[in-house]
Amino acid sequence: MAEITAAAVMKLREMTNAGMMDCKNALKETGGNMEAAVDYLRKKGAVTAGTKSTKEAREGVIAQYIAPDGRLGVLVEVNSQTDFVARNQMFQDFANDVAKRLAADPKANFEAERVNMVAAIRENIQIPRHARMEVSGNGMVAGYIHTGAKVGVLVEVGAGKESTVSNDEFKQLVRDITLQIAAGHPYAVSREQVPADIVAKEREIATQSDRLKGKPPQAIEKIVQGMLEKFYQTYCLVDQGFVKKNSEISVKEHVGGIAKQLGDEITIRRFVRFQVGETPAA
Repeated sequence: MAEITAAAVMKLREMTNAGMMDCKNALKETGGNMEAAVDYLRKKGAVTAGTKSTKEAREGVIAQYIAPDGRLGVLVEVNSQTDFVARNQMFQDFANDVAKRLAADPKANFEAERVNMVAAIRENIQIPRHARMEVSGNGMVAGYIHTGAKVGVLVEVGAGKESTVSNDEFKQLVRDITLQIAAGHPYAVSREQVPADIVAKEREIATQSDRLKGKPPQAIEKIVQGMLEKFYQTYCLVDQGFVKKNSEISVKEHVGGIAKQLGDEITIRRFVRFQVGETPAA
C-alpha cells in the first residue's frame, strides 16, 4: 500500500474541503491516488461545496530577496483570496521565505509548505510567478517593494568597471531606477526591445488618428513619428521622464550624467515589475 503522507492528506483537504479523517481514509481506500480519492469523497458526500482550491486567489503580496553582495535577487508573487490574509504576518513571512529559498535554489518546491499554509490560514494560496536575476560581469541587482507590498520591482544595472559598483552614486542611481520602474510602469528597457508587432500596431493607430484629417501629406509622417515618440516615452524605461527630477530630463539622460561623473559606462540591463493580481504577460 502506498504511504499516505500528511502533505497528501492536506492537499486532498484543500481540494475538497472534506474532513481530515475522511481525506486520510479516502487516500487509503484508493491507494494514494488523488483523483480517485476525490471521486471517493464525492460518492460519500464528503465534498463541501465551494472548495478552497476553486476560489480565486487575486490578493496577496510581492516579496523579494536580495543577496548581501547585490549580485543576486528574487521577486515573487504569493496570492491569497483576501487582503486581510495578505496582511497577516504569518502569510508575509511565508512569502519572504519563498523568495529567500528561490534565491538559494531556483527549482525549490513549496507544495507541502503551501498546503500547510492553506490549512492554517483557511484560504487558497498560490505562487503564480517569480523572477530570479544574477549579475553577469560588473553590476548590481536591486529590488523595491512599494508600500503595501502590492507592487515590486527587480532590476539589473551593469557597469564597465568593478570599482563603480561600490560607489555610493551608483548605488543611489540603482535605487532610483527601481522607484522609477514602480511609478512609471514601463514595459521595456529601450525602444530596441519593443516587439515589432507592438510598434506596427501603434503606427497603425497613429495613422488613423483624427489629428491627421486635413493635414498635407508632407506633414502626416512627421505627426505620426511624433505620436510614436510619445508612445516610446511611456513604454520604454530609458525614454521616460525621470520622476525624481520632475521629468525634466529622461532616465537615459540621468543615467548618462551619473556615468559621466563616474567616468564609466552604465547600462540598465533588464527589469521586471510585478503587481498583485495582474495577469502575467504570455
